[in-house]
Amino acid sequence: MKCRIVADSSANVFEREGVDFVSVPLKVVTAEREFPDIKGTDIAEMLSYLQDYVGNSGTSCPHMLDWIKAFGDADTILAVTITSGLSNSFSTAMHAKASYKASHKNANILIVDSLSAGPELELIIEKMEDVVKAGLSFKEMSQEVTKYCRTTHTLFALKNLDNLARNKRVSPAAARIAAVFGVRIVGKANSEGAMQVLHKSRGESQAVASIYEEMLKYGYNGGKVRLAHCFNPQIAQSLSDLVHKDYPDADVRITHCTALCSFYAEKGGLMVGYEGEDI
Repeated sequence: MKCRIVADSSANVFEREGVDFVSVPLKVVTAEREFPDIKGTDIAEMLSYLQDYVGNSGTSCPHMLDWIKAFGDADTILAVTITSGLSNSFSTAMHAKASYKASHKNANILIVDSLSAGPELELIIEKMEDVVKAGLSFKEMSQEVTKYCRTTHTLFALKNLDNLARNKRVSPAAARIAAVFGVRIVGKANSEGAMQVLHKSRGESQAVASIYEEMLKYGYNGGKVRLAHCFNPQIAQSLSDLVHKDYPDADVRITHCTALCSFYAEKGGLMVGYEGEDI
């Protein structure tokens, strides 16, 4: 059995050691330029360009053929996508699955709609690695991954909401309030994979405290935590320190947002994926 794990680039993961893994890039786009979400894209230059750009900007999901290419010649494929509430990536992956199976009759393919973005996908990828290495059957792998996805959650703290407002993910009024009053928006990905604002915090310390409070509220008890920041390692480290104060042995890892997540989190933002209760 040749097994491959595939994720779109909203996971902020391009490479994994010890498993067959492929990242499928999304893009940040304007009328004049495209920024593929791949290793080597200059995130700082992208954000600087977008800050000065006066036209519309947005994101573009992978084409069905991009997914088919990523599947390669594997006969067992475990794939995860950004939330279908924010992108058509899941839909195109499902079309790719149908097309791939038409020419690979015996292939087994699981496509997971993460209902999230960023670090929560990293957790799901790690679970996929575990079930592959355990040598489980496809049915068992699918069951274990699906069950695990019910216990992973996403929170975020955002300093700038301009790109979200331009793409109608938050109201322009909320973006202006955040900019004028220095408010950090703390929110989560809800059960439908849409953004839900939970707190409007004054300053980063309050935002970090609010995030940790929400983590505990939804069953965090020392499990894995994955943090992705956009040019703000201090806020990620502050949350890591808060977690380790209560759970010294907690597995907490910090990474930088790549292009897609940097577009939505914007400079100063933090995305959090963590293990909690099955809700």
